[in-house]
Amino acid sequence: MAALRDQFPGLAGGWHYLDTAATAQKPQAVIDATVRAMGADYATVHRGVYARSAEMTLAYEAVRAKVAGLIGGAGDELVFTRGATEAINLVARSFPACGEKPRRVLLSQLEHHSNIVPWQLAGWQIDVCPLTADGRIDLDAAEAMLTPDFDMVAVAHVSNVLGSLLDVPRAAALAHKVGASLLLDGCQAAARLPVDMTALGCDFYAFSAHKLYGPTGIGALWGKPGLLAAMPPWQGGGAMIDKVSFAGTTFALPPGRFEAGTPAIIEAIGFGAAIEFVEGIGIEAIQAHEARLVGQLRAALQMRNDITLFGPEDAAGIVSFAMDGVHPHDLGTILDEQAPDGTRVAIRAGHHCAQPLMEHLGVPATARASFGIYSDESDIAALIAGIERTRRIFG
Repeated sequence: MAALRDQFPGLAGGWHYLDTAATAQKPQAVIDATVRAMGADYATVHRGVYARSAEMTLAYEAVRAKVAGLIGGAGDELVFTRGATEAINLVARSFPACGEKPRRVLLSQLEHHSNIVPWQLAGWQIDVCPLTADGRIDLDAAEAMLTPDFDMVAVAHVSNVLGSLLDVPRAAALAHKVGASLLLDGCQAAARLPVDMTALGCDFYAFSAHKLYGPTGIGALWGKPGLLAAMPPWQGGGAMIDKVSFAGTTFALPPGRFEAGTPAIIEAIGFGAAIEFVEGIGIEAIQAHEARLVGQLRAALQMRNDITLFGPEDAAGIVSFAMDGVHPHDLGTILDEQAPDGTRVAIRAGHHCAQPLMEHLGVPATARASFGIYSDESDIAALIAGIERTRRIFG
């Protein structure tokens, strides 16, 4: 893994980047792929009869199959979106109406705002599942709450704050037992865990490219074919149609019906390059590497009597904590100031788009360090040194 660091131009200059859960740095291979796609290879897709357009169309659709393959799905089950946020909005808006009653969804206390607000805007009735003492979604409580009135369970595969991992097969079984579908926010999981749709048993899976070492502005929604086929489009325009007249319009089959307008061609090519990069390393190797770093950082922080740790010991790639007497914003600012040895440390500080979780934890914000394939022990050492410098400043 140490050799990988040099492949990330954004890490040059003694910068210790511990904010991968927010967005991952990009390897040179992804940068090069997007530059080629924007330059020598550029053409639109799906419409042109000239050779370069046909070649770009083949490349674009090959990425769809590649993205689906990463999570054990098929290309015709995968919708390109602008990110996981748009993917969840799509389901919230288009999931089939269930008679006259309001649609009902079970969320959890640890959800990202992107898995709360879309359901509110689409008029769903929301119930909230509590957490266990170590910060996991309490599936025993979920089992007691779920009834046939529920249409959807929508929860994070891995928490973006606590790093806690969901027991997905059990969650799927509980949802299906009452006739509900299961949507997973897979943003934090897809980049660091082996993911397989058949083994997980979920009905929808949403994730984004930029947390997976790819570009911003593109993500994906995987959905079971029968469910996607029953859902109407949520946006109209070119490409998602079968036939258009002023009297009415018929729509393309999924996934096309959910992809209105000219797609994010360049971003898709970068997405494909990112997956090739990750698969060249091996997702199991990435998982083991990050687990080792999480264990080391948690152990180092547990040795201090001024740190409160949040989340389970086996958190996936993420360590959230609070420092006594120091607001996380102050800590993050001091860490970013150049230390005497020239190092700077980037962490996330704030509510992490999870304000209900902060309320549950009883804090206004947390500091969050998150790892990637380029992270190593020097990042942990720089963070601990920065925490000690902060303590000296605050006394």
